[in-house]
Amino acid sequence: MPSHRHNRYYWLAAGILFAALWGSASTATKLGLTVAQPLVISVIRFGIASAIMLIVSHLIGRQRLPKGKEWKQITIYGLLNITIYLGCYVVAMQKVTAGIGALAVATNPVFISFFSVLFLKKKLTPSIIFSLLICSAGVVCASWPLFAGATVTADGLLILLFSMLSYSLAAIYFSSKNWNGLSLFTINGWQTLLGGMLLLPVTLFFYKSSANHYGINFWYSVIWLAVPVSIFAVQLWLWLLRQNPVRAGLWLFLCPPFGFVLAAWIMKDIITIYTIVGVLLVSGGLLLSRINFGRKEMILD
Repeated sequence: MPSHRHNRYYWLAAGILFAALWGSASTATKLGLTVAQPLVISVIRFGIASAIMLIVSHLIGRQRLPKGKEWKQITIYGLLNITIYLGCYVVAMQKVTAGIGALAVATNPVFISFFSVLFLKKKLTPSIIFSLLICSAGVVCASWPLFAGATVTADGLLILLFSMLSYSLAAIYFSSKNWNGLSLFTINGWQTLLGGMLLLPVTLFFYKSSANHYGINFWYSVIWLAVPVSIFAVQLWLWLLRQNPVRAGLWLFLCPPFGFVLAAWIMKDIITIYTIVGVLLVSGGLLLSRINFGRKEMILD
């Protein structure tokens, strides 16, 4: 019993800290975008984060290197979770506000549930279908008044949606593979390095020296994204996924409150009635995805 209680406390602490750190990513990204190109921010972030993680994992922790098919698994995971997801996410953040970026992240549990049907042979329920529609409506509602001022654009939302799909696929892929006891720190370090390397050619192709200013705002943004977000938040996320891949996604529900508060404080985003209704719709969609209509119960596990 005490052990079970301690595990529950660990789960709660890890989930809340993850949500706070992950919710801060959109604001940190927007800060960096005021002084640099999106992919430049990403590649330098991934380089710093992966260097720290691999030094800690292999030189300090003496963890083993990946071997055999683990390299392929890490590369695919890095492609989905770093190259595509975070590459598209940072590009989309040029065209949406920090709060909308954080709200979109909260819809991931529904996409994870949906892809679990396709790849983990879970049952497709009406609640998953309706929750997808309601969560999407919530993001559009929160974005609606921002279209007029061009702080949110339709193409920005589409790119953001595509990045969310890749993120959800990455979560399903990670949880479905056998990692043979490979350290989470090792997996995270190598997937960040390999994913960043795959993104590097695109970054170099679009690089414009005059568009990048490596001052204090740039390094505030990059260091925060590299250490608290890419290392600590992702490490917590991988641990939560290992415990329960579907239940872990529910912690993304807490990202919008943290995201909107930070966006309003640092980036001066305005919270309106549309914002509140959008958050409520996304929250309702998330709750709906947990309801089993056949058994008339809510699944909290």
